[in-house]
Amino acid sequence: MGDFFDEDDGQYRTEDWEAIVEAVLFTMGNSVELKQLAVAIGQSEEIAKRVVLHLQKRYEEEKRGMRILELENAYQMCTCADYYENLIRVAATPKKHVLTDVILETLSIIAYRQPVTKMEIGKIRGVNSDHAVNRLVEYGLVYEAGRLDAPGRPALFATTEEFLRRFGVSSMVDLPTMNPEQEEEIIQEVEEELQMKLGAQEDADGSEPKSVSEAVEEVLKERDEEEESYDAEDQN
Repeated sequence: MGDFFDEDDGQYRTEDWEAIVEAVLFTMGNSVELKQLAVAIGQSEEIAKRVVLHLQKRYEEEKRGMRILELENAYQMCTCADYYENLIRVAATPKKHVLTDVILETLSIIAYRQPVTKMEIGKIRGVNSDHAVNRLVEYGLVYEAGRLDAPGRPALFATTEEFLRRFGVSSMVDLPTMNPEQEEEIIQEVEEELQMKLGAQEDADGSEPKSVSEAVEEVLKERDEEEESYDAEDQN
């Protein structure tokens, strides 16, 4: 199967057509019908088939990592079976878990208050924390340690041995404590940030500023929404 001569401009265009077919198959992911490939290169189905078969042959002769399969008058790009074992090695590699501010904040509450329920965590943070707790369980840093003897028997959460390994401590008594000066400094920074937010809201719309508690809840809610959005993008 040699190159095809384009009589319109007197040049060989097979490489262009093959590049187009390659791009279409790669982008679509699923099988692509021959008539669609013909439309893509602006040629007949007969020529399109010769082009895709020539590309298929090149992949095999050059020992590429990809192959082109023919599926009932359609074609699909896929991985060469010879390299499945290599792909499995990559897929089996533990995924790096990113601990965002929201997750770290939730983890800190669990570490210092354990065993603790989702409701208690939510009261401390001021917003629903189910999503963050679920992510921590998924990461193996938190587990369900039991049930509270109360209506509904809510689950109690505590940190795991993996938590100790990840943060380099041998036991919970080794967790760092905050001295009064550090605590006062953090409180002051939070208050300044909230006052700036309240002032910005008043300047923006001229409305009455929210209370500090409402502002805190709004900030935490925004952070949780950003966290959920980040997780959704990561999964995709």
